This record gives sequence, C-alpha cells and structure tokens, in this order.
Amino acid sequence: MNKKISEKDIKDWKEFTESNSKIENKDIDFVQLEKISNRTLDLHGLTLEIANKKIEQFIKSSFDKNVEKITVITGKGLRSKVDQNPYQSKDLSILKYSVPEFIINNLELMSLIKKIDDQTENKNSGSFTIHLKSKNKL
Repeated sequence: MNKKISEKDIKDWKEFTESNSKIENKDIDFVQLEKISNRTLDLHGLTLEIANKKIEQFIKSSFDKNVEKITVITGKGLRSKVDQNPYQSKDLSILKYSVPEFIINNLELMSLIKKIDDQTENKNSGSFTIHLKSKNKL
C-alpha cells in the first residue's frame, strides 16, 4: 500500500508535533482510582473537641483515598456522666448525637459526603455510616 501523503497532512503533522499544546486525554473517564470500600473510626472515650477534629481529618483523608464508606463508632453514651451536670445538654454532649451534628453543620465536609446513615434513632446502635462521594467525579 503506497499511498502518497498530501502536503496538507504533512503540514498538519509538523504543526502538531512542534506545538506545545496539551492533548486531551479521552480515556480519563475510563481511568478509575483504586477504591477502598470501607474504613472505620472509633471515637470511644474521646472528648467532644478531639472527636470532632479526628472525624474531620478522617473524612478528608478517606475522601482523598477514594474510600466509599466510613463506619464511625461513637459508643452509646451509656457511661457518660452528662446527665449529672445540669449545665450540659445530654444530647449535645454525647458523641452519638454531637458528631453527626458537627458533620452536618460543616459545609466543607458535607461537600464530600453523599449521605449519612444516621442510626441514632436506634437506641442499640453506637455507630453510624458515612457514604462518600467519588473523588474522580468532583
């Protein structure tokens, strides 16, 4: 097959090879980041302030690692002594209630989250699940 290359094709090829412009990667949609399906964070025994800092860092690092789901163990709050202190709210001082509230009120964290399976209605549950958005779809 001896097909003659046209002058226009030669000119176009020279311009293309000498140009510094970037070529769009058409396969980018097919490239998947390796997914980690689940990570767990245990907040038992932490103060509210430390628990909030840990959950914030954990969500961000999990998102960066393309984790799909996070299980957060807060405990049930059965050993908490907040009901003995009239100046503390039981619901806002127990991690089971306050950590999900902290996440929901943090717009930066919520931008990374698809949904939160809040299991606080279930009195026997001391955990909840966070489903993260896919990093390569943002």
